[in-house]
Amino acid sequence: MNLDLMPQDCFAHILSFASAREACQLSIISETIRSMVDSDVVWDNFLPFDCAEVLSRLDTPVIYRTKKELYFKLCRLHHMDGGTKMFYLDKETAKKCYILGARELQIQWSNNPLYWSWNSQPFLKSRFEEVAELRTIWWLEIKGLFNAKLLSPKTLYSVYLLVKFADRAYGLDTHPSLASVQLDTVLSKRKVYLNNDGRGSNKSRVIVNGGDDREEGIDDWVEIELGEFYVNDLEDGVVEMCLKEVESQHLRGGLIVEGIQLTPKIKLL
Repeated sequence: MNLDLMPQDCFAHILSFASAREACQLSIISETIRSMVDSDVVWDNFLPFDCAEVLSRLDTPVIYRTKKELYFKLCRLHHMDGGTKMFYLDKETAKKCYILGARELQIQWSNNPLYWSWNSQPFLKSRFEEVAELRTIWWLEIKGLFNAKLLSPKTLYSVYLLVKFADRAYGLDTHPSLASVQLDTVLSKRKVYLNNDGRGSNKSRVIVNGGDDREEGIDDWVEIELGEFYVNDLEDGVVEMCLKEVESQHLRGGLIVEGIQLTPKIKLL
């Protein structure tokens, strides 16, 4: 079959079942195919259904000439909602991803400088203006809430707590913390250790995901996996994410919290 003779609307419909990567691979077949692949009709399929709303919430306007250019610009990290969150598209799946900054989280006792401090030192290389640093406390509880209808439908998401450990860090992994993620009645729970070597049942790793922008030192925040959840079609619910450890009642300190990341785990049809 000669793809060059296929009507553009038919070709665009076929590509709606492909990924952005596959569309780019097809563009090398011929100049005619490249022209059809680069059309706004094709790339509009890879953009979020609520793209106009997303663009309106970004702190810095995105300038673009084509939908393809817009797609790849949205694969970069963008501050939104006054710098409290970040948004980007996962380049492989075109799914929406978010990072909630520490100021957007509910951190128990974070308004008391005896227990937590808000740090804006450049050497921490955070994507946000401020991060939360634990001075000392025994009641450790960090919560985040997010509206599920802002996420991509029919998608399994993973939730990660983004942290670093100060040189003076102590008491963080002597007892496991309880991590939980809940959407509606579906609850995911696990025990995690706050360290960067994956001890016990903890799933931790240095960030390899987080938009297309990479800066030296930015990607060395550790991801502590809190759990996962599935978003149905335009689900209207609130994702509740939590890390809590209050049972051991021992002091701990030196945990630096950048935020919570929501990113697609796999692509589901």
